[in-house]
Amino acid sequence: MKKDPVQCLNQIAQTLFDKKGTNILALDVQGVSTLTDYFIIGEGNVDKHVIALAKTVIETLKNQGEAPIHVEGLDQGEWVVIDYLEIVVHLFGPGIRGKYRLEELWHDGKVIDLELSLPQARTI
Repeated sequence: MKKDPVQCLNQIAQTLFDKKGTNILALDVQGVSTLTDYFIIGEGNVDKHVIALAKTVIETLKNQGEAPIHVEGLDQGEWVVIDYLEIVVHLFGPGIRGKYRLEELWHDGKVIDLELSLPQARTI
């Protein structure tokens, strides 16, 4: 990852938020996990929404010169994992996140306060 990982987490979170992803959470798992330094977890409404979220994240980061080393689950959309080495993105369909409870598995990780830009309210 060429840029600051927290900046990248915020960008991924904003991308998910802008595409109506929900329950977005970022965890710093440095010293807790040997797999990666950060996890970002989010949800889509249905499998097609999860796939669309994943493709948008991949495209957004690709435009900045970042390519994942591995993507898993893009064909089904129940659980998509996008691995950028330092950051691993987990996107879940309805009910799947609760089944695997990654937040509990990595409960010693530190929750990162994400900075999301909300759309401007339109006045009539």
